[in-house]
Amino acid sequence: MVAEQSVMQSQVLYERLDSLLDTAAYADVDASPNGLQVGPDSHPVEHVAFAVDAAVETIDRARDAGADLLVTHHGIVWGGLERVTGQHYRRIAPLVDDDLALYVAHLPLDGHQDLGNAAGLADVLDLGNRAPFGALGEEYVGQRGQTPSPMTADEIRETLEPALDRKGEPVQVLDFGPSTIRDVAIVTGSGADYLQAAAEAGADALVTGEGKGKLYHEARETGVTVFLGGHYATETFGVRALQDRVAEWGLETTFLDCPTGL
Repeated sequence: MVAEQSVMQSQVLYERLDSLLDTAAYADVDASPNGLQVGPDSHPVEHVAFAVDAAVETIDRARDAGADLLVTHHGIVWGGLERVTGQHYRRIAPLVDDDLALYVAHLPLDGHQDLGNAAGLADVLDLGNRAPFGALGEEYVGQRGQTPSPMTADEIRETLEPALDRKGEPVQVLDFGPSTIRDVAIVTGSGADYLQAAAEAGADALVTGEGKGKLYHEARETGVTVFLGGHYATETFGVRALQDRVAEWGLETTFLDCPTGL
């Protein structure tokens, strides 16, 4: 049921999002400050835009759409901000000029077990017996589960590809695992560093976004099949799920799709 409310004070919205995503739990492990990164503490919000990346393109499109707030997975600030010049200025200036606030949900949106990026990919694969995966301190940034029946690497690739906007490029597969796959670990984006953890957990496969050069030999030596679906493509699920939740709260929403192919 959609709420009748069409305008919400931003502080109320931020508190709802912070609570839903448990942003405070990730404060000590995330290089990105989660929550409000740019904007006033309180202002009326009627229209919320959602995107994976806070970049000039998505900021301009949010302004053109008439949004009061832009919610992204990747924000502007990483590990502190000393000067607002260059790229930072080009991104922050239009936000300030148009009173467009920026709210960021980075690792909390990776690790959320219902709305998160990994959970979205687990839905695509119809995984059961799910559990948190990808420990980072006391929190998690991924999910693990089992396919309904054994699947080959080709079958998993064919299941993933329609759900991932790779700009025409296929999902890359490092097929070094067992001939049939049941146990799948997922850490989206730059999650290849969790390959060893996947192997130690007994996973047959790891689904992530992008890999480094060493990944080929690491996958071969651990005997785990790796699927590379693209950093951007594997991280649209969280912001889309969050968009649906905010729409249920009665606000107008827009998703700004800017696939990178990377």
